[in-house]
Amino acid sequence: MLPDSFLNAHSVEIASLAARYRLPVVYPYRLYIKVGGLLSYGNDVFDNYRLAAGYVDRILKGEKPGELPVQAPVKFELVLNLKTAKDLGFSLPPTLLARGDEVIE
Repeated sequence: MLPDSFLNAHSVEIASLAARYRLPVVYPYRLYIKVGGLLSYGNDVFDNYRLAAGYVDRILKGEKPGELPVQAPVKFELVLNLKTAKDLGFSLPPTLLARGDEVIE
């Protein structure tokens, strides 16, 4: 699933429809996992806010916004939901569980 503000606003409905039709979905943000999604892998939104604060600081100190480099996200996170995996009939490999930044049971 692609990151989109419209889809994020309807995360509960999307996750419940995926569960109803037994669709394994990889979501872009952890908010979907909190409402019953299976797995998310994407950039850490709060880390992006922290980086943005650095940009604001540089602009307030006199740098021109048009001359600042574009930054890509640097921190990504993997969040897994074991309850949803069990409900869908999946057993997640131990190597995937070990790599998870957060595993919800």
